[in-house]
Amino acid sequence: MELPEHLLFDQPAAGLPETISLPAAALDRVARNRAYLDEKLKQGKVHYGINTGFGSLCNVVVSPEDLSLLQENLVCSHACGFGAMVPVEIVRWMLFLKIKGLCGGFSGVRPLIVERLAAFYNKGIIPVVFEQGSLGASGDLAPLAHLSLPLLGKGKVHYKGNIVDAAEALQAEGIEPIALAAKEGLALLNGTQFMSAYGSWALLAAKRLSAWADAIGALSGEGYMMKADPFHPRIQALRPHQGQIDTAANIRSYLEGSALQQQAKEQVQDPYSFRCMPQVHGATKDTLRFFESVVTTEVNAVTDNPLVIHDEDVIVSGGNFHGQPMALQLDFLAIAMAELANISERRTYLLISGQRGLPPFLAPHAGLNSGFMIAQYTAASIVSQNKQYCTPASVDSIVSSNGQEDHVSMGANAATKLYRVLQNVQRVLAIELLTAAQAMDFRRPAKTSAVLEQVYAAIRKEVSFMDKDRVLHEDMIRAEALLNRGIDQIKNS
Repeated sequence: MELPEHLLFDQPAAGLPETISLPAAALDRVARNRAYLDEKLKQGKVHYGINTGFGSLCNVVVSPEDLSLLQENLVCSHACGFGAMVPVEIVRWMLFLKIKGLCGGFSGVRPLIVERLAAFYNKGIIPVVFEQGSLGASGDLAPLAHLSLPLLGKGKVHYKGNIVDAAEALQAEGIEPIALAAKEGLALLNGTQFMSAYGSWALLAAKRLSAWADAIGALSGEGYMMKADPFHPRIQALRPHQGQIDTAANIRSYLEGSALQQQAKEQVQDPYSFRCMPQVHGATKDTLRFFESVVTTEVNAVTDNPLVIHDEDVIVSGGNFHGQPMALQLDFLAIAMAELANISERRTYLLISGQRGLPPFLAPHAGLNSGFMIAQYTAASIVSQNKQYCTPASVDSIVSSNGQEDHVSMGANAATKLYRVLQNVQRVLAIELLTAAQAMDFRRPAKTSAVLEQVYAAIRKEVSFMDKDRVLHEDMIRAEALLNRGIDQIKNS
């Protein structure tokens, strides 16, 4: 059954809203769904997780008077997160996506639950969630338990710039803890919102970095006196992968009007890291396009269990919580994005290699100065680390819950690895941007295209030409921060 049209979130790449409002039609559907469940409970039938234990305890029937305690026990016992705290921006995505999933009206919760989660989002009461604990199968159980604890007045939250007890934040906002009703704890904990939150954030970050890779690669190419022949449209038409076509078109647009392109080139061909940007960057674009389609489907899905489908008079247990669709794509995107860093580091290496009239390590008075020698070491170190992070998590599975949950996706581990890969890609691109700008200074007074001159000016506003050795760490931090802005912001500034 399709979700009601007003609940669709077609563009996760559009980012999160500052605040959210709940459509009356959604709340009405949630209320009708809950009323149906309450009526079914009165009939005394056994339904998994509603009036039974969980996992391998599914055959243990719980008495009606203990149903609320059953749900509270579920949330508390599953709050087994460990490790680093999940970044606040990711937890906001988790909150948003959990609200959206429950608003489908297939989860059997009361409107109060959805309204309270929306109040947390709007008031900036952001639960403290931990990276480790989810197998990415029976829902993101441990992370979602920590997300849900503040409903009970338990756990910790980010609030007004501090980490405080949830009870303290609720009291400050005049909010009372909630006693969960039957099914509500399970609805809160089942679901793929941890994986989907990381996936939604990654979609935004990957699109931004993919666009920067084209611009920075083009600027490096100008510094390296790259030929434009490999970006000819007919080459791409003869191997018409859309990402390849798009990348070549991007680089052609970046080179248009460049005085450097009018200068005679001595080389017959350029190394692959320049010549094959359409094929390499393009393959990442194609992966990202498919990743976006999967994430968009996932964030528009209902992924808890069992599902209360009141329209068809059925309560049915299935496996929508299983994270395999996300796990595979999170792994795949990490591999694809790591390739942007791999090829970027090679371009950095060529720029500092003393070829084509550039001084060794882009250092005036090389020898006395080491220039960008060790910046390239740093890029190489990061690229190597990414290769380790890109070992797929989704090929693993460990049996849990006494064999009841005998195949798991490990998508949560794929998600947290992807987050680190994307941070690393940004850092490697930042190093390339620094070396590209330095190389351009040795090409003066010749200029590149108007748009690449804007990119050059943007980095030179943050970091000056390195005429003698200095602490490069600070330059690298400024360059990395610049890449938090979209390339379109630079071009339109």
